[in-house]
Amino acid sequence: MLKKQGKNKISSQTGEDGGTQKIINISTGKFNFQVHLNETKTAEKLIKSLPVCSKINRWGDEIYFSIPVNADIENGVEEVDIGTVAFWPPGSAFCIFFGKTPASSSEKPRAASPVTVVGKIAADNDFAGIIEKLRETKSGQEITVSLL
Repeated sequence: MLKKQGKNKISSQTGEDGGTQKIINISTGKFNFQVHLNETKTAEKLIKSLPVCSKINRWGDEIYFSIPVNADIENGVEEVDIGTVAFWPPGSAFCIFFGKTPASSSEKPRAASPVTVVGKIAADNDFAGIIEKLRETKSGQEITVSLL
């Protein structure tokens, strides 16, 4: 079940390259963390859809959930790095990769089919701690994505 909540202002900060980074917050009720979004059209559509509350689905060390975004693949990839945040068009799903999935052929996460990378878990967070907490999440838990 998907719930859309009210609109907020977009939070941004200057990135390492001097450009502006857009930051979103992800919360499960037990913990929260930030994600730095990239400059894709899909990331822009994601921002416009926020805030969103949904239910987590697990697929190995990936969580995914429906969001009200309709977007085609941009530079689609299947294998990603741990901490990658992506959009999966066939399921209109927001995906957070934090380890091996059933499709993985190595230690790297692998999506079921091509995804559009929209960002990465913020490096200034306790990255290892966030990954560990993501591993403790269960299908059915509520998750919220909002603007910081």
